[in-house]
Amino acid sequence: MIIINSKRILLIIPAYNEERSLEKLISSIRELNNSQLNILVINDCSSDSTAALCETLNVPTVNLPCNLGIGGAVQTGYKYAFYNKFDIAVQVDGDGQHNPEYLENLVKPLINNEADLVIGSRYINKEGFQSSFMRRVGIIYFSKMLRALTGQWITDPTSGFRACNKKVIEVFSKRYPVDYPEPESIMYLKRNNFCIKEIPVNMEARLEGKSSITSLKSIYYMTKVSLAILIDRLRNQIV
Repeated sequence: MIIINSKRILLIIPAYNEERSLEKLISSIRELNNSQLNILVINDCSSDSTAALCETLNVPTVNLPCNLGIGGAVQTGYKYAFYNKFDIAVQVDGDGQHNPEYLENLVKPLINNEADLVIGSRYINKEGFQSSFMRRVGIIYFSKMLRALTGQWITDPTSGFRACNKKVIEVFSKRYPVDYPEPESIMYLKRNNFCIKEIPVNMEARLEGKSSITSLKSIYYMTKVSLAILIDRLRNQIV
């Protein structure tokens, strides 16, 4: 893997009970053998042995004292990135869905100043794991909603495989949505004229476990996030 110039890159890995998938993910990142890639696991108060595993793997970890959920866990990583002056931050799910081989493609547009946020989309080439039916319905719904409100078509607005530059790191360190955070964060970045780009990636099915978002919860989250996006559209300030 070749990453251009001397940018410091932080890989933010939120993990909640990911003991069965985390070791393989960390190993695959380390196999890239790139000193520019710094790993930080945010252990979101897991009840399994995720914390012990991170210690065994000797991977830098923030062990949260209580469960903050995906938004709080990811924002913890952005706060770390901001205060430690990283140039680029990349979100990588701890469940093994995101292939580290795409990291170079993900950060290149940032290094070339072509975007402020780059999203790895499984729906550009439509190859690999395409997610559940209900999740695909939600993705199409949010894509159309964001297109109507921002003018930009985002094919995979719920993708958590994302990379951003210093400007966005600072914004996310101050404000990051709590539930189903990706669509809402796209809204307020676009409202403040940040440039967002998508690149094609293949995603994998979860290595272990299952998503906490059931069909019933999907309806709840879609309603809640829709309201949050609409309210955000009316705001003037960035944070």
